[in-house]
Amino acid sequence: MDKWPRWLPVAVIALVLGLFLLSLGQRDQPPTRDRDVSYSEFKALAARGEVSDVTLRGNKIVATLGRGVDREQDTAQRVRTELPDFGDPALLPLLEKQEITVTVKSPDETGLGRVFLGIFPWLLFLAIYIWFWRRISGNVAGGLGGRGGIGKFLEGQAKVEAKKPPDVTFDDVAGQENAKREVAELVDFLRKPEQYRKLGAEVPHGILLMGPPGTGKTLLARALAGEANVPFFSISASEFIEVFVGVGAARVRNMFAEAKQRAPSIIFIDELDSIGRVRGTGLGGGHDEREQTLNQILAEMDGFSGHEAVIVLAATNRPDVLDPALLRPGRFDRHVTLDLPDLAAREAILKVHTKNVPLAEDIDFPGIAAGTPGFSGADLKNLVNEAAMLASREGSERVTQDQFDQMRDKILMGSERAMAIQPEEHHRLAVHESGHATVAHYLPHADPLYKVTIIPRGRALGATQQLPEEERHTLPEEYLRDRLSVILGGRTAEKLLLGSVSSGADDDIRQATQLARAMVARWGMSDKVGPVDLRQTEEHPFLGREIAQPRHFSETTAHEVDIAIRGLLNEAEERALDVLQAHRSGLESLVATLEDRETLSREAVDACLKAGKSQVAGDAQG
Repeated sequence: MDKWPRWLPVAVIALVLGLFLLSLGQRDQPPTRDRDVSYSEFKALAARGEVSDVTLRGNKIVATLGRGVDREQDTAQRVRTELPDFGDPALLPLLEKQEITVTVKSPDETGLGRVFLGIFPWLLFLAIYIWFWRRISGNVAGGLGGRGGIGKFLEGQAKVEAKKPPDVTFDDVAGQENAKREVAELVDFLRKPEQYRKLGAEVPHGILLMGPPGTGKTLLARALAGEANVPFFSISASEFIEVFVGVGAARVRNMFAEAKQRAPSIIFIDELDSIGRVRGTGLGGGHDEREQTLNQILAEMDGFSGHEAVIVLAATNRPDVLDPALLRPGRFDRHVTLDLPDLAAREAILKVHTKNVPLAEDIDFPGIAAGTPGFSGADLKNLVNEAAMLASREGSERVTQDQFDQMRDKILMGSERAMAIQPEEHHRLAVHESGHATVAHYLPHADPLYKVTIIPRGRALGATQQLPEEERHTLPEEYLRDRLSVILGGRTAEKLLLGSVSSGADDDIRQATQLARAMVARWGMSDKVGPVDLRQTEEHPFLGREIAQPRHFSETTAHEVDIAIRGLLNEAEERALDVLQAHRSGLESLVATLEDRETLSREAVDACLKAGKSQVAGDAQG
């Protein structure tokens, strides 16, 4: 913060100018001593002939005393009074009779009024002009309300941690052992670069960190600088871009120049895909500001000499859109992939994020890690924070296992919603979720159940949650076929017990169709279609969504794919129906219990299905 306000010089100049002009307007007015009198006393003075002249300004009367005044008794040179609101027709004849000089002036003819009316518009215009100029220059200097001149504007917004490198180390990056091994050798180079130069070795100047959002790419870059104890320059690639042509390139030059001066150092560019996309595909051609900035980055990375120990790290979750020139040797030629953490890594991440959190003795880190498949490091940090906030709201001194379970359910399935559900619809929901749970319980390759609920959460009216007991990197065909049957189990249960289906299976049908299409068109799990790549969309490796692609096969092949998909879905539904018919009594027992308790754990589901099976056995013996 500046020591003095920026507007202080302008205010002082304006004040001095105003006082100067005010003094000019009142320079010729001699100093006077005026006395306020009543209107009656003024008329008496005029009638006695003690007034020499009178000035009328609106209803204001200023009279100069002269004739017949005793100066020892009255030292005032002038007296002031006001004309009554109803006027006085006898005043002017009285003044004429006494031969008193009368002067009439308008109310705004004072020197102060003239000065104020003369300089106020100019002062107002000057103040508005200065305000707009400072606002524009501030926006240019700092993006949005920043400070500094054009030099600051060209320097950009890079955050420099030079005096004190980051206090983050590799110990704070849990669950990314492969990525840490990839970059650990750079620490030795930054600490002892001469040893590498003796053998003619050059460290990779560009390292691209790739992975889904929340996997710790920025944290790994900061940990590298913290381990090496070197200056760390970090900036988002989008901050290079401005509306002025050439500014991004100038900022790149300035940032690289400062990093070279403080070498050994690390430059970290986050969200590289915002400026590193393939050139020539957007508006503006080669003169586009984004492409000019990218060209400058390429030129700067080519300009490194052997003695400059500067490492450039960049992070992206869209490596598929990057320009090939960025990825060639000499630039970002080393690619480090950060994956979603597995079971052991999730447990390690949880322990890192709970170091400063008071935990109860019942905390089960392996259980929490097993119940959060697909969670990234950021998701796990959010889980810990949500559990701590819940403990604070409930007045607990320590975070318990139950609070972790509640927040995990909230993250996975959404918050509970209070809804008025009719009894018939409540029964249908119980039948639907019980169908999912029963098929998942009896199919050998399905994931184990974790919880079944018919309490509305998020956008769903109910949910059947399964948790895998082990990490899967490949999906066997028998697992996928059982998965299809579990997805269609809710709809099949409605058809079996209620005789009709409802719109509640909308999301189930969508998921089952997508999975069946992938089995046929991507993984070759249909004997009729064969091992042919017939996908119409491409799944993004990091974003977890499908990207549309043009179709490269005929209508006949598309028809065969549709037939194979329908065959898989019909077969899965038949398998689910067989399971439900074979264990109908257990299914009905589960429906009744779920209607009553609304939420059941895996143990409760097992007990209901076993009770139904025992009842069938007893009826058979009877």
